[in-house]
Amino acid sequence: LNLPAQNIAVPQRGDGETAVVSAKVETQAFPIIVEALGTAVANESVNLTAQQAETVKSVLFEDGDIVSKGQLLIELSDREEKARVNELAINIAEAKRQLNRIKGLAKQSAASEQLLDEQRARVDALEAQKDVVDAQLSELQVRAPFAGRLGIRQVSIGSLVRPGDVISTLDDLSILKVDFSISELHFASVANGQSIVATSIAYPGESFTGLITSIDSRIDPVTRAIQVRAQIPNGDLKLRPGMLLQINVEKRVIDALVIPEGALVPEGESQFVFVIDDEGKARKTKVVIGQRKPGWVQILDGIDAGQEVIVEGTLKLRDGSGVKVISPASVAFKN
Repeated sequence: LNLPAQNIAVPQRGDGETAVVSAKVETQAFPIIVEALGTAVANESVNLTAQQAETVKSVLFEDGDIVSKGQLLIELSDREEKARVNELAINIAEAKRQLNRIKGLAKQSAASEQLLDEQRARVDALEAQKDVVDAQLSELQVRAPFAGRLGIRQVSIGSLVRPGDVISTLDDLSILKVDFSISELHFASVANGQSIVATSIAYPGESFTGLITSIDSRIDPVTRAIQVRAQIPNGDLKLRPGMLLQINVEKRVIDALVIPEGALVPEGESQFVFVIDDEGKARKTKVVIGQRKPGWVQILDGIDAGQEVIVEGTLKLRDGSGVKVISPASVAFKN
């Protein structure tokens, strides 16, 4: 935590009063934040591979290209398949011509219905064969299954590729998913549609907002944690799969007594603060603390709103010490 300066030794005044910095105890809207770590993954992600073993005829993309759905990326050698398609197209045309001739003869009762049915079956069989070869031909073309950004090309023209060989990667980066775990304690405080804020060390001081889209159906019996998935819009493509993200989920917002964390004086397992009374004396007071936020702490019991606590100069103080406030605390509470 980045805490405000505390326990700063300040000079003792000649009149016996110790110069200190103080802050008012105030009721503030205090957000309760659940923190977690998650790894970003692409909305959709695939390794592009060939479906048949063949040599590469043409490469139609460059490393890192942004492509649209269905865009042709790789063509494999297809001379045999195209020749077969042309052969079948000729055979189908001839079979259809014969079918039309037999239909004319059948109308004149010069051809039997059996002969007509046999010719129809021949046409259907040839068209089915052409469908098979067309499918084989399409398998020799690698197309983008969805829109996204390509990775580094792994093949060149003339390369022999086999099924399973990676040609490149394709990631849909328009939305990033991030999976993270939260404690069973916070399970009732998260829900689909809830807002999250993510930060990355790659972009100091910048945050990215998203929404929880799914919560796992089971709590891990070992860790007592549950998996949560959120989606973060990534239109500017700043975030990339594999990034480690700090996730903050706002559990709820409460009205709480809040003081700077530097006012706390720990003793063993207890926490104390010095409160300035009406006589200008520092009174050591035990407090019960609740939730913490970087630099700030919630007070559950021990002091009331409107009281003044000492933030700097507590090292020189004892219960009943006279104090002189030299300046108020200059830091403001931030939600």
